Amino acid sequence: MSVTVTPLSPHIGVEIVGMSARDLVDRAAADDCLAKLHEHGVVVYREVHIDDADLVAFSRMLGEVAVVPTGEHEYPEIQTITLDPSRTNALLASYRQGNFHWHIDGATQSVPQKSTLLSAREVDEAGGDTEFASTYAAYDALPQAEKEKIADLRVIHTFAAAQERANPEASEEERASWNRVPARVHPLVWKRRDGRKSLLLGATAAEVVGWRREEGRALLDRLLEWSTQPQFVLRHHWRRGDLVLWDNTGMLHRALPFEPTSRRLLHRTTLVGEEAVA
Repeated sequence: MSVTVTPLSPHIGVEIVGMSARDLVDRAAADDCLAKLHEHGVVVYREVHIDDADLVAFSRMLGEVAVVPTGEHEYPEIQTITLDPSRTNALLASYRQGNFHWHIDGATQSVPQKSTLLSAREVDEAGGDTEFASTYAAYDALPQAEKEKIADLRVIHTFAAAQERANPEASEEERASWNRVPARVHPLVWKRRDGRKSLLLGATAAEVVGWRREEGRALLDRLLEWSTQPQFVLRHHWRRGDLVLWDNTGMLHRALPFEPTSRRLLHRTTLVGEEAVA
């Protein structure tokens, strides 16, 4: 089968059809993937049906792979993404409810994760699409006066802020556990070594340092609404065997709602971050 490469929008995403899992575990293929990731933000390999061994091997070619042992897989780099507590740790399944809100992974860390890879093992036509929003493009499109207004602002990111959105009826015990995760202060505008800039937003963004809470919340909500306009967003409808990865540092993402009983099942690997927020 010939390989076709199709940009998915002017601002975000590229789809690659016709590659196999074995094609990916190759130095040239990995270098091409990294180049496309930098250019497009999201890379979709349609129906490659990559197994866990090749997923880990390919991930290692792209960067350092995070090890998060769950005891659920042969490879400790693999995480299970599901809402079904019978298929994963029940606490993790509960936390996955937060995936329904726009976020970046690792926003409460000093160095957020570089990229996330998701491989579709089972899909559900009733729901569970994933959306991505380019905060590179969103920042670039801001009026100059707005860029100047937010240039030096800093934002407090907390795990509790994200979980509050997902679980507003949580118990005091649950809230106390969220608050044990340390908060992190990041610049609102992430300035990269290569000169690119993006907005560091999402569910973890709790308040703006030095602003009244209501005013800071209004600004963060307005910028999130700006960044998730249709021209900056890509919606991925999963097929079994799809492999999708994205630049976690400049792409917000969220899963569209699906039921806890859904058969939707993804395997995830995560690339360790390479550049601190500055």
